[in-house]
Amino acid sequence: MSGRWAALRDLLSAPATVTAPHDLAAWTRGWAALSAEQDDPVALALHGGFAADRVGWAFAAGYQAALRRLLANFGLAPDHGARLALCATEEGGNRPRDIATTLRADGDGWRLDGAKSWITLGPVCDELLVVARLAREDHRPALKVARVPAGADGVRLQDKPPLAFVPEIPHTAATFEAVAVPGDALLDGDGYDTVVKPFRTVEDTFIALAVQSWLLREARARGWPADFAEALTASLVALATLSDRPADDPVTHLALAGALARTQSLYGQADGLWDGETDAAADRWRRDRPLFQVAGKARALRAQRAWERL
Repeated sequence: MSGRWAALRDLLSAPATVTAPHDLAAWTRGWAALSAEQDDPVALALHGGFAADRVGWAFAAGYQAALRRLLANFGLAPDHGARLALCATEEGGNRPRDIATTLRADGDGWRLDGAKSWITLGPVCDELLVVARLAREDHRPALKVARVPAGADGVRLQDKPPLAFVPEIPHTAATFEAVAVPGDALLDGDGYDTVVKPFRTVEDTFIALAVQSWLLREARARGWPADFAEALTASLVALATLSDRPADDPVTHLALAGALARTQSLYGQADGLWDGETDAAADRWRRDRPLFQVAGKARALRAQRAWERL
């Protein structure tokens, strides 16, 4: 039985009560233990979501699993327990024209200079995937992604205020000043086409996997109707299948649009079930509900463009 199918079986049969992390440090220890046992990013998202007691920790697991899935496209597998962050967004946004952070040739390697404004889980990350513009004599635009240790000389992180929803998940800004980057630390291909654009699709898929795994555990623990748990299971199977599809394929985008529409319907059903609950978990669900509306316009545009590309 593959790792993801074994994980799905666990979600449906393992005890539905968990000892949840009480803070971010505890979550990082739990993630280290989990990632030492699992290599499949889908299984990591499923188990990581199931182990959570709130949307925030499920989100963290899904985000980390998504980055591992992305790096697998390059034949790379992070160390067990490693925590990663994509550093793309700058003050102007994350489109190619917004990227001012630069990589300049320096001996056999590169020198990284610039700033990023939004890094998810920045305070606990070991490695940063930094999107930067190559400084070239011909001035032709080219973006690359550099793998940079978070503790490298010249890297400085600045904490940002917590969000009103999922406040457990910290964000930082970062500055990079003459950071030495080895020549082999750049990912292949154009950084926007091979990392930034596909990651939007991969992240949506894996966050949904992890959050619905958490919700399935809650449904079982609270004795919610079996047909709701079954609908979540069907959704998880569909998302797991989509995770193997090319993230730049318009068919993938349209199938994901349908899967995420079903996801929103499931969250709407969950609202009614949570209405009958009065504990801290129910309060957190209502607090964190706005998370699922973030980037809705971007997803709609992705689906529209997918239809146009067919």
